[in-house]
Order: sequence, then C-alpha cells, then structure tokens
Amino acid sequence: MSDPETRAKKLDAEDELGAKRAEFVLDDRDDAVYLDGNSLGALPVGVPGRVEDVVRRQWGELRIRSWTESGWWTAPERIGDRIAPLVGAAPGQIVVGDSTSVNVFKALVAAVRMAGDGRDEILVDATTFPTDGYIAESAARLTGSTLRPVAPDEVPAVLSGRTAAVLLNHVDYRTGRLHDLPGLTAAVRAAGAVSVWDLCHSAGALPVGLDEHGVDLAVGCTYKYLNGGPGSPAYLYVRAGLHDRFDSPLPGWNSHAEPFGMRSEYEPGTGAVRGRVGTPDILSMLALEAALEVWDGVRVEAVRAKSLALTDFFLECVREYVPEGRVESLTPVAHEERGSQVALRCADAGEVMERLIERGVVGDFRHPDVLRFGFTPLYMGFTDVQRAARVLAEVLEG
Repeated sequence: MSDPETRAKKLDAEDELGAKRAEFVLDDRDDAVYLDGNSLGALPVGVPGRVEDVVRRQWGELRIRSWTESGWWTAPERIGDRIAPLVGAAPGQIVVGDSTSVNVFKALVAAVRMAGDGRDEILVDATTFPTDGYIAESAARLTGSTLRPVAPDEVPAVLSGRTAAVLLNHVDYRTGRLHDLPGLTAAVRAAGAVSVWDLCHSAGALPVGLDEHGVDLAVGCTYKYLNGGPGSPAYLYVRAGLHDRFDSPLPGWNSHAEPFGMRSEYEPGTGAVRGRVGTPDILSMLALEAALEVWDGVRVEAVRAKSLALTDFFLECVREYVPEGRVESLTPVAHEERGSQVALRCADAGEVMERLIERGVVGDFRHPDVLRFGFTPLYMGFTDVQRAARVLAEVLEG
C-alpha cells in the first residue's frame, strides 16, 4: 500500500467523526495510542462537571428532594431511552441499573419462565465471557433446566421443542467475531424459544437492531464503547410485547407497581420498570447520562463505517510493518463477521503487551496468546492506528 503515514493523515482529514475526539480526555503525548476502549472507554470532557454538580448541589444541597426535583427516581428509564437509539430500540424498553451479570441472570431466568412447560433446556454460547457461563449454569440449576454449551453457528441445528432460552454474545470478546444476530434470533423464534443477547462488545460500535430483528431480551454494559466510566451501571432490554410476561427472579421495591405502598404482596409495575430491583446507583448512573451526550448528532451507521475502516487500516498496517509469520489475526476479514476490535495471536503475547504499554500503545492481553486491540471510532484516528502498528512491529523486532 502507499505510505501508511501519508494515507493516515489523508483519512483523518476526511473523517466526519474527527471533531468528536475533542470531546474526550485523552493522553496528549504524540506516542500515546489508547486501544483498550473495548474494556474501558475514555472519559468524556463533560462528565467531571456534571458529577460535581450531582455531588455538591443535588446531593449536598437538595439532598432527599433530588429524587423528584433532580429526576433521580426516573433516571433508570430516562437513561435507558438515551441508549435505545444506539441499539435500535424504541423508547420504553430499556432500564438502566445493576451489573451485566445481574441483568443476565434476570433475563435468563425470566426467559425460561416465559418459555413455558416442557421446555427445560438452555443453550449458551460455548465461547462466552466466563461470567455469562457461570450465570447460565446457576439459572439452569434454579429453573431445573439442562445447560447445553454450543458454538453460535451451531445453534439452529440443535434447537428443539425442549429449548427454553438461548444466551448469545453479539461479538466474541476474544476474537472480535460478530455473530449473526438477525439470523440466529429468527431461528430461536421459529423454534418457540426466547432469545437473550449480550451486547457488551457491540453497543456503541455498530448497529444492533433489537426491534427490527425481534430480539426478545438483551443486556449490556456501558463502560466500554458507551464510555460510562468504571463500574457504570448496565442495562436490560425487554421487548415491548413481552413486558406483561416478564417475570423477574429479583422482584424489588423499585419494580413494584406501588413502590412506596410498602405492601407485603409483590405486584410488578408496567413496562421497562419491571427490570428494576433496588435503589438506583445514582452517582454512577448520572455520570453515564452525562457521558451519553457525546452521542448527540452521531449516526451509528457512521460509527460502523469508521470502525470497519479503522480495523481494515490496522490490519493493512500490520501486514506492512510486522515481519511475516510473527502474528496471526483471529479477527474475521469479512466485514459482516467483524466487530470493532482486532485480536492477534502471538506466542509471547503477555510480554509483548507489557512492552507496548511501556511505549504508550495501550491494548490488552487475553490468555494464553492473544493481543487484543479495541477501535473506538468517536475518539480514535487513523494516525493512531498507523502509529500503533508501527510500534507493534518495533516491539516484535526488538
């Protein structure tokens, strides 16, 4: 290819999302490249001031009045509606709160309950992030179901009249492989089972289309591509047509039809509120709300186009700079099978990543031999990509 550095500058000049970079707090060193936004997104510049207001004024001055006057009580649904367009959902179907793990548990047990009698098997992505597997195993025990791990592309062949729920990852956290959400959701629905999708590595990086594709339930974190901050609350999507049937295994006072009625009998509220449990984690939740403002005016389609361009360019630069045979890409070449990260297999990956971080190129290492690089289109440029590939080559040659 033509000189990578020259090409990178040209691509940056043509980038319609380039101005978004100024809305984030980033290391201003010339040699610094942050390629770990798929683990923890960068800090949006508007968040610190908003958090200070929440702490000093809303909590410090208004105190208990902020539950109504500052909108604390309605924050889980309000912020859910801010996330909704990023995952292709209409308002009123997403509630923010708890962790991804807790929401996976709520969704999976509720899915089995919705599936009905005679369905006693849960299918789970065999390559899933370990916690999803732990939760699925526990949900299976609690519901008297059998847990069956399968590769995502094998799901259609093993679906049966016994299948109650299917828990899948939209993007594989190790390889960056994008799974066929529309096709797999359709297959699950045709089999009479309930689909549950984990969107942790896709929301904010590519179009999801929850409503369009008829997804039943979905969960996701907000500290990766949504830049909500460390430990920011996760979210739960329940398709509108299932609201009346969603039977949460964690009924709490916040999801009660009369939360302040203090009745001993539980009666679920209506709509997305059924996904709530206890008192919302207001400080982190309102930090997330401030962070989501960086998405104002941003088209997810533009994010996806830049994501693919960034990952394409990185793979090209790796081929240009890195000695042949030194690394092997685990990330699919085909755009329709690729998320927003690149995973490179390398025999001494752990040591290589340590040396990259010392040089200012921050990615992460996944046991036993994977270098993982996340590409966050809102604040990453093509010059970053070119520099990262060049430093990678220098480290590998050193």
